[in-house]
Amino acid sequence: MSRQPRKTDPGAEIHAAGSEGKAWRLTEGVVRFDSVGADGHGSFASLAIAGDLIGCETLLFGCYTFRATALTHCRLDPWPEGGVADKPALLASLNRIQQRAADLVALRGGQASERVLGLIRLLTDRNGRVILPTRQDIADITDLRFETISRIVKQLERDQVIRSIRLDGVHATRSFALA
Repeated sequence: MSRQPRKTDPGAEIHAAGSEGKAWRLTEGVVRFDSVGADGHGSFASLAIAGDLIGCETLLFGCYTFRATALTHCRLDPWPEGGVADKPALLASLNRIQQRAADLVALRGGQASERVLGLIRLLTDRNGRVILPTRQDIADITDLRFETISRIVKQLERDQVIRSIRLDGVHATRSFALA
């Protein structure tokens, strides 16, 4: 398996559940993790965002637990860098993952608009920009219907909570800035 940095397009599978592989640092983008049932169908399990380590379970078990799919353009760098596991980086990543799990649970209950806005805030970068996953992915993450997501995103734009921006290589309906 290549230990070179990897770039993926939105929708590309990064790894399959049960496949052998190595750990990676997600340096750009957002990754969706799905639990895969015996029937081969996946259900939303979690997210990784830039800075997170993914695939650390391969250090123990030799294979991936979840199917990972790029929700946005992603860059993955081999981890551990230099072949030596960095305990502080691993512990910090595990702490972020635990906090994100709590954040994701909160996104699955309450008012629909607050759930969508909570996800937008979670995915917003330091510059106030966000590349939204597909409306269907947002629906899966927030446990809402596709139509509800479309209606809420349009309302957030009308209320000037978010505004459409142009980012190279990103569809116009997916790139926004928090107002």
